[in-house]
Amino acid sequence: MLPSAPVSYELSHLEALEAESIFIIREVAAELDRPVLLFSGGKDSAVMLHLAVKAFWPAPLPFPLMHVDTGHNFPEVIQYRDQRVAELGARLIVASVQEAIDAGRVTEEKGPRASRNRLQTQPLLEAIEKNGFNAVFGGARRDEEKARAKERVYSFRDEFGQWDPKNQRPELWGLYNGRHRRGEHLRVFPLSNWTELDIWQYIGRENVALPSIYYTHRREVFRRDGMLMAWSPFLQTMPGEQVTTETVRFRTVGDMTCTACVESTAATVEQVIAEVTASRVTERGASRTDDKFSDTAMEDRKREGYF
Repeated sequence: MLPSAPVSYELSHLEALEAESIFIIREVAAELDRPVLLFSGGKDSAVMLHLAVKAFWPAPLPFPLMHVDTGHNFPEVIQYRDQRVAELGARLIVASVQEAIDAGRVTEEKGPRASRNRLQTQPLLEAIEKNGFNAVFGGARRDEEKARAKERVYSFRDEFGQWDPKNQRPELWGLYNGRHRRGEHLRVFPLSNWTELDIWQYIGRENVALPSIYYTHRREVFRRDGMLMAWSPFLQTMPGEQVTTETVRFRTVGDMTCTACVESTAATVEQVIAEVTASRVTERGASRTDDKFSDTAMEDRKREGYF
């Protein structure tokens, strides 16, 4: 009788990342009584939601979803958001930037470079306080941007929602400290150790649905600061900026006024993976104008309570 082949219990890198993320999500649900998951409809939040569903299946999600809606979102993304929420029967909380503007709590920017992206902080903090959330899941990854690279998985926020990068808790041996006082909360990032390539490989493996704009399509665009911006009624063109129709896709999704696309013919997950593998610029570096206001633009926003 031939000896049987040895059994391997070694996890692939995607299985290890999945296991770590699910452990973090379950740990938060066990340790903190009022968590919420930020769901914008982007690829990272789509993967995070997929992991959360897996973490508690066949039970329903034990926490609601929340979207900070600028009112300047891509229609394809909002359609996907609502469809996914309906499929899961989840509760969705929408924190509206437009309502905050109408109420005079934030002031809308003016001019051709105006964006509502930076106005999301106040509605986010108000929704957290109103609903008493003490843990907020976010889809940020450390490979995206240097400020996010130095943030812990459990990111402590004070009673004003502010982040102090010099006062972070140690996370040795995968042990997370969720202790907090009333009024304080934690931002929790289960995808911290994932890369853009990991995300797309996992999307392919798990067949995670995404908004159509992540794949190649024809769109009216104009070039600004070396990036292709999608034409929309929310974004004013400046002299010399000519609108043309190009074949593009989006690597990341945010407010229409600050999210650029890239020229691409990638129509499938496999083709996107090939593109990402060859890329030497992160998706935020290639397509987010809000990170280019200064060298510390992201960190400045996060200190104030941003994602």
